[in-house]
Amino acid sequence: MMETPNAIPPLVLAGQTLGSRLIVGTGKYPDFEVMNRALEASGTEVVTVAVRRLDFKLPPEKQLLQHLDTRRYKLLPNTAGCYTATDAVRMARMGRELDMGNWVKLEVLGEPDTLLPDPVGTLEATKILVKEGFDVLVYTSDDPIMALRLAEAGAAAVMPAGSPIGSGQGILNENSLRIILEKVKKVPVVIDAGVGTASDVTRAMELGAEGVLLNTGVALAKDPVAMATAMAHAWKAGYLAARAGRIPKKLYASASSPTTGVPGE
Repeated sequence: MMETPNAIPPLVLAGQTLGSRLIVGTGKYPDFEVMNRALEASGTEVVTVAVRRLDFKLPPEKQLLQHLDTRRYKLLPNTAGCYTATDAVRMARMGRELDMGNWVKLEVLGEPDTLLPDPVGTLEATKILVKEGFDVLVYTSDDPIMALRLAEAGAAAVMPAGSPIGSGQGILNENSLRIILEKVKKVPVVIDAGVGTASDVTRAMELGAEGVLLNTGVALAKDPVAMATAMAHAWKAGYLAARAGRIPKKLYASASSPTTGVPGE
């Protein structure tokens, strides 16, 4: 019998069981009301929060953390905007001091134009944070060797970019992602960055990813709530399709109503 969405097993991430395989960001929305409606529509259970962008000098009604239901969502503080291992480690520690827990989405960026990760700084920060008891969900490039090194360093999840952050280009390098998914077996592989629309999420899941992390594709859509709804359907479709066993591609046609081999003959 074919699986149904209700039969999709939960994602176990850093020891926590999650029904949704989407992780959704909290930045760039037009307002907090739209943000919360989109988060709800996405079905996500984990939301990212950029520690560097929290401003506690603002009035309470303008502070992000005042608008997130922590009973509903697990907060995933991230180190967005950090360009050194030292800075990223400091942001991770700050997130823990703010009672956001031991999870951290680690980003150590190389330079501001591409927002690609600095591999040396990323690996250094991962090792430090793992030793300090953090569950490190680490943003990385689509380099399979780097992905393996991060998993070996104790990362709780390896999160290669589908394409540059916020670019909306979708999945650019399927070959490298396939190799990462084949080689990294110790921890979940979650595709992070570059998602523009629901088909990008479906494709990431069809490749065999355990989940998808996204923000801009929903937050800057013309209708963020509708796009979030589409993303919620997309990951389920991709997960099931990846395991359904697609037909092989052929050069020529093959009749869908054959005259031989009919059941019952």
